[in-house]
Formats: sequence, C-alpha cells, structure tokens
Amino acid sequence: MTADHLSKHLKTNIVRLQQTFSLSNDFEFIRWQYGPELKSTSVTVYLKSIIHNKKINYMRRSLQDLVEHDVGPGTEVKPEMLIRFFEGRGASTESASIESKWSVIDQRILQGNVVIFLEGWDKAVCYEAKDMETRQVTEPETEPVVQGPREGTVENLLKNIGMIRTRIQSPALKIEAFKSGGYSNTTINYMYIQGVVDPELLKEFKLRINKIGPGEILDPSYIEELIEDYPLSPFPQFRYTERTDVAAAALLNGKILVLSQGSGSILVCPGLFFEFLQSSEDYYQRVLVSNFIRWLRLVALLIAISLPSIYIAMSTFHTELIPTVLLLAIIDSREGIPFGAFMEAVIMVFFFELLKEAGIRLPRPVGSAVSIVGALVIGEAAINAGIASPIMVVVVSLTGIASFSLPQYNLSIALRLIQFPLMALSAMLGGFGILLGYLFIWLHLVNLTSLNVPYLTTIAPWKPRQFRDTLIRTKLPALIRRTKPPSTD
Repeated sequence: MTADHLSKHLKTNIVRLQQTFSLSNDFEFIRWQYGPELKSTSVTVYLKSIIHNKKINYMRRSLQDLVEHDVGPGTEVKPEMLIRFFEGRGASTESASIESKWSVIDQRILQGNVVIFLEGWDKAVCYEAKDMETRQVTEPETEPVVQGPREGTVENLLKNIGMIRTRIQSPALKIEAFKSGGYSNTTINYMYIQGVVDPELLKEFKLRINKIGPGEILDPSYIEELIEDYPLSPFPQFRYTERTDVAAAALLNGKILVLSQGSGSILVCPGLFFEFLQSSEDYYQRVLVSNFIRWLRLVALLIAISLPSIYIAMSTFHTELIPTVLLLAIIDSREGIPFGAFMEAVIMVFFFELLKEAGIRLPRPVGSAVSIVGALVIGEAAINAGIASPIMVVVVSLTGIASFSLPQYNLSIALRLIQFPLMALSAMLGGFGILLGYLFIWLHLVNLTSLNVPYLTTIAPWKPRQFRDTLIRTKLPALIRRTKPPSTD
C-alpha cells in the first residue's frame, strides 16, 4: 500500500488528518457510534468555516435509510453493511463520491466537502456541502448602461457559468476546467462555442494554457500576463467584463472566456483594438445614435492621447497657427509662469493622475468628493500661485474627461502612459514630433497581435464583413448570427 492510500485502520487515518490539518482552528471531527452495543465507530471531518451546519448529518441519514430499507433495528447495522451500502448504492440523498487517495481527499476537504471514514475500510465517502455567503447579482459598477440588461457576475464560479448558460442554451457551448496548482489550487474554467470559435485560435489558446506551470493564480488577470503575446506593450491584448450579456455576445463572436473561482472578472480572448471602443449599449440603441456615440469615443481617444502634446507644440513651435486673439490670451495667461509649456503640462497631468488614483482607492463617498473638490481646489490654487496657466488647466481637464469616456479602463490606462512620451516629442520637435509619435504608435499597433490574431483586425488585415461592426455599426439584421440548431439525429 502506498503512502497516498488510506489505511483500513481508522486511528491511523485520524492521526494522518490531525497532522495534515494541525493548527487549523476550523477543522472539525464528529465521531459516530453505531452497530451492536454502539461499538462501531465512524468519523466525519470537514472545515466548519465553509460548511453549512445543516449539511453534516449525511451519516445519520444514511444509517436511517439503511435501517428502514435493509436490516431493521439500528443496533443491527454492522460496518460491512454500511460499506456495502456506500459502495453499492452511493449517496441516497447527497451527490457523493468514494475516494481512496489522500491527495484527493485533502483537496475535497479544502473545497468544502464533508468526508466520512469507517473502521476497516480503506476508502472514504466525500459529498459536497459547501455553503458560503456570496455577493448578490447586481449591475457591474465598472460597466453601467442606460439601456439594457443589468445582470453582473459574482465571485461564485458556478453561478457565473449558470448565468451565461441561460443566455446561450446550446450543447455547442463547451466548458473546460483546470487547476492552478500551488497553495491556492484555484479552479479555472474557459468557455467557447464549438463551431463558432476559430479552431486555430482555440489550439493556440490551449497550447499557451498548458504551458502555465503550477502557481498561485487568484484571478483571470494572472492568466492574461502568462499567455499574452507582448507583455511589455502598453496596449491591453485582452478585454475584461463583468456583464453576462457582454460575455454571451463575445462567445457568439468566436471569443474564448476565462473565469475563475473567487473572481467576478471574465477575461475575453483575444482582445482587438476596436473592441475596446465598443460598449454593450451600442447594440441596445438605434443605429444612428450608436454610431454617433462610437465616433464620439474615437474623438475622445484622440483627445486623450494628444491634446496636451498639441497645445505644447502649438504654443512653443507653431504660434502662427493660433488665432491672434487666442494667442494674446494665452500669452497673457502665461505671464509670470516659471515653467515652460512642457514642464507645466507634465506637472498638471501628473497631479491630475494622482487625484484620479486617489479617488479610486479611497472609500466611495470620500473618493468622489476628493476627485471633484480636489481638482477644483488644486486647479484654482495652481493658477493663483502662478504654477499653471488657466488654459493648461482647461487642456488637462478636457484630456481627463476624454479618457473617462472610454468604456474599457485598461485602455484608458494605456493612453495615460502614452501621453508623456508624446508630450516630450512635441516639446523637442513640435508638430513633427507628434507625427513621429503617431508613426511609432501605428507601427506598434500594426505589429501587435493577441493570440496570434492581428490587433488591428478588421483594418489590417482588411476584412470587409467584420468592418460592419468596427468604426460604424450597421443595422442589426446584418449583424445577427443566424445558425441552424444542432442536429439530434
């Protein structure tokens, strides 16, 4: 018998359990006496921190079932009868399994199973009894909409899968699972629709997932950096969502979803550039309204990247492009400012980013007050102190507002990083520096891939059919996927 195999001696098994779960205050033993003169012993073990107390009485219910149906008086139940009952009939009232290896049993206990050991039996009965409080299903705070579903994910993996299942009721929806290993041993699932997902994409995804060694993975965001093509690129190569309607739509578009136990975030693979400018509400609004909002986001993207750089270039190198009245107003407002336009912009953008980060990290009632009042107070104080000009405060404020209008937070972070090198180029070379910066960004985007899919699909490479839902959205009848139901023959 190997060391990983259970012993037939109950005392040996108990000692092994006590050594494994020593110094664990929530580890609980329950001894059951049964049989003639109550001389036979069984032991139930579980972690009381993740088990519902009403679900630990499976041994008692099994004895009652055995007494009523098989042997009559309870004092006549012998260990051999109980073993035969478990092995022959399994669980009568709970979904149970019979295990014989310690490695499996230890994991079952940690996952919220109740485990029953019997004297003279080198196996154990494990049944699911986990019952932890979870967050209620509400609208995701990071993806609010005016019109459309308001169902968001929670930290329960099975509940999230169930909500997606209710939206895609097809056997073609496949769900595969693996364990992260390490101390966390997190359960991670990935989902796709067979026949819709590109086979080459799925093959590449599985290849990269299989290369991930055992480690502490607590959230799908850990997976992102382990499988992405360019970890050092500022541009995100995967999307995140906490909306089940967005997740279902991504599956119907041939995406792969990654979910994990204990996290409400869903990783959408692959993530392409133009998808970061789209919102689920685009498909719940009329086509003209949707296209107007989509182009508004595109303009906001350009403003968020380049407005401070354009101001620096025009006020430093290309003053002839500024109308005379506006130029005189800028010169008047900058009188007494000890810094050049570049240094002034860097200082103001830095403090704006600092305020934005403080507003996110502080408790919500305090954070919103800090973001609004702090921006007003610091902006006014900077102008009165002669550190910044009013026009620079306006430029930085418009840049921040533009970045807030983007639906994906990880894209707005990328734009915040790109601002600074663009400002440096515009301070050194003026408009030519901005064009040079745009050229570098474009070359980087053209070469970027996500799971070997070109980042700028549908423009590079050009795909006319997919372009119908990129910079513009055509009418829904042209976009809705019409598939035949799977054959039952």
